[in-house]
Parts: sequence; C-alpha cells; structure tokens
Amino acid sequence: MAHHAEPERYATAGTIERKAREWLGDVAGLNRGIRLRPDKSALIVIDMQRFFLEPADSAPVPVGDAILPRVKQVIRAFRQAGRPVVFTRHAHQNKKDTRMLGQWWGDFIRDRTRESELVPGMAPRKDEPILVKQRYSAFHNTGLEKLLQDSGVKDLVIAGVMTNLCCETTARDAFIRDFRVFFLADGTAAPTEAMHRASLLNLAYGFARITSAVEVERALSD
Repeated sequence: MAHHAEPERYATAGTIERKAREWLGDVAGLNRGIRLRPDKSALIVIDMQRFFLEPADSAPVPVGDAILPRVKQVIRAFRQAGRPVVFTRHAHQNKKDTRMLGQWWGDFIRDRTRESELVPGMAPRKDEPILVKQRYSAFHNTGLEKLLQDSGVKDLVIAGVMTNLCCETTARDAFIRDFRVFFLADGTAAPTEAMHRASLLNLAYGFARITSAVEVERALSD
C-alpha cells in the first residue's frame, strides 16, 4: 500500500522509552483505570511485515526497529504466562480482492512475496496462528473473534503497525465486540508522530487503555 504522508523517523530504540512517557502523559487524563487480567488475556501482533518495516530508510513505518524490541518483550511475556499470541499478515491474492483498499491506495501487498513476510524475529510458534487479512480490521473475515472466544479471552492487547490504520481499526472493532482493549504506546507505530499521537488520544477517549510493554509484562507476572 502506498502512503500519502512523508514518513518520519520520530523514535529510535534509544528514545522510545522517553517518547512513550510523553505519549502516556498525553492521554493520562483520558486513560481508563482498567487492569489487564492475565487469565483472560491474549496478544495480537498486527502486520509486522517486511513491506511496512524494511528497509527502515524507505519503509512506510521507519520506526519499526524502535518498537520491535518492545513487541518482542510482550510476546515473550505472553508466552511465559501461557497466554495466546496471534499474528496477522496483510496480503492479497490479486487486485480484485483488494476492493476499496485497492482503490484508495492504488497498489497492494501480494501474498507469498518477500514483502508480505513477517520480519525476522517475529516467527510464531507452532501453536500460534497467523491470520491473513485483507482489511484494516484483524476481525474481518479471519475467524479471530471465534478463536478468542474459544480461548476464553476477554482482554486483548494490541501491538504492531500501523497505529492509525490496522491497529486502531482492530482496537475499535474489538471494543465494539465487547473485548477490553489494551493498546501499546511503545509497541505500535505510524508513519508520523502526529498520526501516532492522534490515534492514542482517540483510542484513550473511547476505546482502549493506552499502556506500555513494561506495564503489560508486569501485569502478566503478578
């Protein structure tokens, strides 16, 4: 998918912690006081694909390498807690199945190509599903809702890219389906910081608790 805004490198692995404190400060007056329930939780890792994150100097989301360690941290915490981790990839078989997305962006990620693959370090375990999606929401025609319901999941942690497209849409969709949503400020990324901040504000206002990798890790280990 093409991008209309000029991507900016607004965070690095060295600055992501400081930036996350700023973003969490932005939403402090809006954030709900809900706490993650480990025994009812699952993690969804959205579209951590080569197309979006590689190479960093020309990717739609050039701060992917900044959030990657935080996403890995949360994946590790969920695995240690024995809780479900679900991965998604965005990919299309052909132009016909892109529908409105194809009209909007003018191009698409073709399945079974290198750019459609998850980036190194994101390899799911054998028992961790990879859902291929063709819309912004990870719930659309993927079976995700039933998968979560069958596992007794009520609390959903969201990580991945892009903050303002697939991650935000999935968070809103999850809320509408009566999941409690926890959204990683330092484990999601957008093309620009303005887009990232705007999504965090909107989500905190009406859909999700904005949180951090460390906070989720602590909740899972309590």
